[in-house]
Amino acid sequence: MMQRESEKAKPHLIFAYGTLKQGFPNRGLMEELMSRDDAVLLGTYFTQQSYPLVCGPHGIPYLINLPGLGHRVKGEVYAVSDGAVVRLDEFEGVSVGCYERLPVVAAAEEGGGRVEAEAYWGHRRFGEVLWRMKGEVGMKEYGEKEAREYVRKENRPGGRNTILDLVP
Repeated sequence: MMQRESEKAKPHLIFAYGTLKQGFPNRGLMEELMSRDDAVLLGTYFTQQSYPLVCGPHGIPYLINLPGLGHRVKGEVYAVSDGAVVRLDEFEGVSVGCYERLPVVAAAEEGGGRVEAEAYWGHRRFGEVLWRMKGEVGMKEYGEKEAREYVRKENRPGGRNTILDLVP
């Protein structure tokens, strides 16, 4: 039996901690995915472990995969389709080394239930370097103050993410 459009499978859980969250600069992508029934918001979650969350060049937020450092980071968990993952990977620059999609355990803000999701982590080639450059001081959540510093890709010099200049 074929699945109806409104019942698309959403086998992936994505933990969004930055510009894709409600009220932030790239929210339009999540809204587009939700309008196509490729994503559904499950709620507000916190990483189970502490991790560094910092902003790099152009005010771009990066979660750094250094467990035990930083804070329990606040974000949103979405259930998404296979097609949505392809679109998010492309948006996040996975193929060019800006981010890596890796597992994270997140706990619900309400009720405390835990989920195994995936997050877009600052790539291991520069993550630790960026953490040190930021004085090993991170944020609990990406907020309005940080969003004011964000520069959209089309407004960046060369339309690129200069975080890659930090690594050979």
